[in-house]
Amino acid sequence: MKIEEFVSGTYKQQYQYQSFSPSKVNHQWVWENGTINTLLEDANRKLGAFDAFTTYIPDIEIYIKMHITKEATKSSMIEGTKTEIDDAVRKESEISPEKKDDWQEVQNYIEAMNKALDSLKQLPLSTRILKDMHRILMKGVRGEHKNPGEYRTSQNWIGGATLTDAAFIPPVHSEINELMGDLEKFIHNEDIQVPVLIKAAVAHYQFETIHPFLDGNGRIGRLLIILMLVDKGMLQRPALYLSDYFERHRSLYIENLTKAREFNKLDQWIKFFLTGIVVTSDKGIETFRAILKLKEEIEGKRIINLGKRVPNARKLVRYLFKNPIVSANELKESLHVTVPTANSLIADFERLAILRERTGWKRNREFEFTEYLKLFK
Repeated sequence: MKIEEFVSGTYKQQYQYQSFSPSKVNHQWVWENGTINTLLEDANRKLGAFDAFTTYIPDIEIYIKMHITKEATKSSMIEGTKTEIDDAVRKESEISPEKKDDWQEVQNYIEAMNKALDSLKQLPLSTRILKDMHRILMKGVRGEHKNPGEYRTSQNWIGGATLTDAAFIPPVHSEINELMGDLEKFIHNEDIQVPVLIKAAVAHYQFETIHPFLDGNGRIGRLLIILMLVDKGMLQRPALYLSDYFERHRSLYIENLTKAREFNKLDQWIKFFLTGIVVTSDKGIETFRAILKLKEEIEGKRIINLGKRVPNARKLVRYLFKNPIVSANELKESLHVTVPTANSLIADFERLAILRERTGWKRNREFEFTEYLKLFK
């Protein structure tokens, strides 16, 4: 299939509305557009540099949690949640009731990604993994009654209050199993010579067009990109937060997916996607460099004069890079120190401008690692 000759699908008349039945994607893809070649080369190079950079960072797993949280926060924002990253890293008991639903959606996203990454160690990327992710994503949130973990058995739509004024109506539910089966075969088809990044771009577009679940399709579709890159060996760790690029260019993200469906402009979507890989890879390296510089500056200059408290201070620094909002009681449990020691460490870190008290309260105080959080905002 030549990308320039792509035909997205056909409209089918249903009762009082037309649904869109997408063309299948499991075939060889070729193109003549030179811009795609240039962007693909650049994206592969930048993504490779980013992935290599992460392999040279000592204790890289310390920082991965925040990258996954950033991805979860931005992907959920695209769907309308309001949780910022400094709320996302807080514990449930510290979240106000009016923010709890949005907070839980982000936590579910993090759990779904981690569970899927564990599953990839034993299983190929499959509809089974996607359904498992969806079940976790919908747990205890606004979509919990919309068939979690199962493909829809009724019609859904995008935009508009009803089917009659919808902006887009995906295929009827009876087509989903066949279309998702075709997509799964495409992802794993080793007989066709399609670069991984092109496959990921096509797979995300196709998944969003099928819209196989009643809710949560956007988030699952963006998770699919990261899982494909990990599954195909393009990323060793899920440290690329591509949803940040999509969220910052939300109108273009939606517009390019729509143009691919309505005007067969799959090439435009692919160019947007590859540009996102380039920009996000560069930004990822920049963020990791800033993290390492911050860690070196804190450990090499700020805490070095704490004398006998340096060993505990180093433990706290390591802990803060995974959990940038803390309390004295939390440090007591996590660092296995007494409450006076925890309070003394916090006081030292406040004096050294590493931690900042954020509540203004006299009791149940919270402290944030502001410089670190800023790197993800």
